[in-house]
Amino acid sequence: MKRANKRVIPGFGLSMGVTLTILSLIVRFPLASLVLYTAQMSLSEIIETITRKRVLSSFYVSFITALIASVINAVMGVILAWVLVRYDFPFKRILDGMLELPFALPTAVAGISLTALTADTGIIGKFFAQFGIKIAYTKIGITVALVFVGIPFVVRAVQPVLEKLDTSYEEAAGVLGASRTRTFWKVIFPEIIPAVFTGFGLALGRYFGEYGSVVFIVGNMPYETEIAPLIIRSELQEYDYASATAIALVMLVFSFLVLFLTNLVQHRSSRILKGRN
Repeated sequence: MKRANKRVIPGFGLSMGVTLTILSLIVRFPLASLVLYTAQMSLSEIIETITRKRVLSSFYVSFITALIASVINAVMGVILAWVLVRYDFPFKRILDGMLELPFALPTAVAGISLTALTADTGIIGKFFAQFGIKIAYTKIGITVALVFVGIPFVVRAVQPVLEKLDTSYEEAAGVLGASRTRTFWKVIFPEIIPAVFTGFGLALGRYFGEYGSVVFIVGNMPYETEIAPLIIRSELQEYDYASATAIALVMLVFSFLVLFLTNLVQHRSSRILKGRN
C-alpha cells in the first residue's frame, strides 16, 4: 500500500502564490525601485556620484567601523555563547533573554542611550576622557553602537551548534592527552567556524547600512565620522533622489555580496556534514 503524503498545510499553489506576493511587496519591489531610480542617471553620472570624495569617505567610515565591530562580535559572541551553553549559573535565563534586547529595542533608543553614556559628560565617557580618549562623536563611538546592535547575530548563530556538539569527541581528546586549549582549537573550533562566519556575515551586512543606533553618536563630521546613510539622508533632503539611490545601490550590492558569501559558507558546511553522515 502506498502511504499517503499528507501535508500540514494543503495547497502548494496557493501558499506559493501568497509567499511570492509578500516577498514582492516587501522585498523585490522596494529593491527594484533602487535600480529604476538609479537608471535615470547615465553610467558616467553614477560613477561621478559614488566617487565623490565625501561619498568615498563615508563608505570608508561605514566599512571600517562595520568590519571592526564584526570582528569584535565574532570573538565576544563565541565567548558569550560558550558561557550560556556550557555553564549553569544564577539568572542564566535572564542573561540569555537580555541578548535579544538589541533586536527588540528601537535603534533610536539604543543610539540615544549609548550617546548619553559615552559623551564626555556621561558615566563611561567621563571616565575615558580622563585619559584623553573620546568615544562619542568618533569612530570608536560608531563601533560601540554597532557592537551593541549586532552581538546577537553571532551568539544566536553559534549557540545551537554548541548545544548539539557531541561532547564525546572532547572526552576522547582528553583521554588521548590533549590539553583544554588544544581540544578547543582542534575539536570544537572547526565545528563552529561556519556558524561564526554566518554571524559575522549577517552582522557585517547589517552594519553597513545601520542608521538609527548610529545617527546620534556619529557626530556627522564630514571626512571623519560621516557614514553613508547620512549622505543618503542629505541627498534626500535636497530632493536628489537619483544620487541617493545610486549611493544606496552601492550599499545594497555590498550587503548582497556579504550575504551571498555567508550562504555559500553555510551550503559548503552543510555538504560536509552530510558527507560525514
